[in-house]
Amino acid sequence: MNTFKNADGKPVLLNMVKAVQDNKAYLGEVDGLIGDGDHGMNMNKGFSVFEQRFTDKDFSFTEGLDELGMILLNEIGGSMGPIYGTIFMDMAEAGEELEDISVADFGNMLAAGLAGLQGIVEAKVGDKTLVDTLSPAVDAVKAAHEAGEDYKEALVKMSAAAEAGRDSTKDMVARFGRSSRLGERSRGVLDAGAASCCIILKAMAEGILKMI
Repeated sequence: MNTFKNADGKPVLLNMVKAVQDNKAYLGEVDGLIGDGDHGMNMNKGFSVFEQRFTDKDFSFTEGLDELGMILLNEIGGSMGPIYGTIFMDMAEAGEELEDISVADFGNMLAAGLAGLQGIVEAKVGDKTLVDTLSPAVDAVKAAHEAGEDYKEALVKMSAAAEAGRDSTKDMVARFGRSSRLGERSRGVLDAGAASCCIILKAMAEGILKMI
């Protein structure tokens, strides 16, 4: 299959929740190396609130993204709440009218999330942020669509691009956020936002692959 039903997307959101919960400690450790160490705790809080409120309700993929985004935007601390809230809500808006979500549609939704993020932060690829994960993931899905590849190929390539993007932040100097104060001392450590973005994108891919 080269599409999935928007209405059937609930398991994708719950897979994202589980991935964040399972990696709470890891994200805290990564963040603690050059940040304040609360990234895993804050992300876990927001995703768990979503789970508590919606696990027994029916919702589509885009409805779930929108509800999760609002919770992250309004109810978790740190800089990542507004960042992920914006990404998910803009993804949802780009796909809310869709009954079936194709590879092209999914790529457009991811691109809308990236555009929304870049509307509130000036970070670009190379600045040691989650943009280093999300931007190549968007490019991978779009390239897969243009090459006529199916969902499985597109999602495998998206996950690989997200991992490579995450790993690339290790050799960068942070230019945004708390860690930017460290200058050269921020080199040699992964960016926590890039790490969490990779986890979320891979969980999203795994969830979609189970449906198609």
